[in-house]
Amino acid sequence: MKPVCYDRETMITVIIAGGSGTRLWPLSTTNFPKQLLALTNERTMIQNTYERAKRLSKDVYVVPDISHAEALKAQLPELSEDHFVVEPGRRGTANCIVAALAHVAKRHDHDEPIAFVHADHHIRDVEGFIRSFKVASELSQERNEIALIGIEPTHPATGFGYIERNGELDGRQIAYQVESFKEKPDFETARRYMASGRYLWNCGYFVGSVNTFIQEMKQYAPELSENYEKLSTVEDAASDEYKEMYLSFENQVIDIALIEKSKSLIVVPASFDWMDVGNFRDLHEANESDENGNHFRGNNIHHDEVENAYIRNEEDKPIAVIGLDNIVVVNTPDGILVSRKDISHKVGDIAKRIQA
Repeated sequence: MKPVCYDRETMITVIIAGGSGTRLWPLSTTNFPKQLLALTNERTMIQNTYERAKRLSKDVYVVPDISHAEALKAQLPELSEDHFVVEPGRRGTANCIVAALAHVAKRHDHDEPIAFVHADHHIRDVEGFIRSFKVASELSQERNEIALIGIEPTHPATGFGYIERNGELDGRQIAYQVESFKEKPDFETARRYMASGRYLWNCGYFVGSVNTFIQEMKQYAPELSENYEKLSTVEDAASDEYKEMYLSFENQVIDIALIEKSKSLIVVPASFDWMDVGNFRDLHEANESDENGNHFRGNNIHHDEVENAYIRNEEDKPIAVIGLDNIVVVNTPDGILVSRKDISHKVGDIAKRIQA
């Protein structure tokens, strides 16, 4: 397949790189969260995301929170200091985006589209990724609307928001007007959504210019618009004034603060594979397995009659696993996890208790 022909100067990419990833403890910890880890290949999650973003845009910005900013900068040495928009403290994806918009607005044309992506997603089809964002960028510019990327659901998940699509957009089969946006339904509702065939998963990807986002925030999320104006008046993002101002903002998620309320949205169904590596079952699926469905990473792992297992050893001491199925075994200097794989999403609760 020929590489997608795309002008990288037509779009800016912002990578949202906060979060703690507690459901992947003890690999991911508050001091070293999952975006800083090599989970699916030899590069870390943020490095993989940055490589995709470089294919999409000439200008790539990263929004880490202050506790992990230096570690992220160390992993992305070719990015200049000016391309990091550091959160003084976590105030939710809404304020991440507001901070990035204020930063980008001082350096670029306010009508240039910006793609917001996340640092910890697993995507193999980079060509499809570029195609989908190219369509979203073009439509967002044409219509002056925020464009979303939606994922075709494979099961009635309750951990994702759902995007209800209306009829085809101007007769196009590659994009739709958004009828409604529903944040994380219960299981029965998610099952109805999936059965209808009208819904896509929200993966947290948004495309729009500074002007488009400001227009929507003024109408549907005035508090975010005010936050943008406040940050725009401060020249030095490292100053105490900026830090105090940012930390005074209410913690808000962009999906609830703005996207659910907006009446004018476009959705482009993704033409690429996508996974939010949110637990060890996801992580196992994102990696290759042997003929018994096992994935082993690390040294000194000894096993017999083991199937459907994710086993990882980050230390020199031996790990022995015998006669088990559907399990996760992870050994790191921060702890040891042994879990049934199908309930590994519960790791987050345990990790929070341990880290408290």
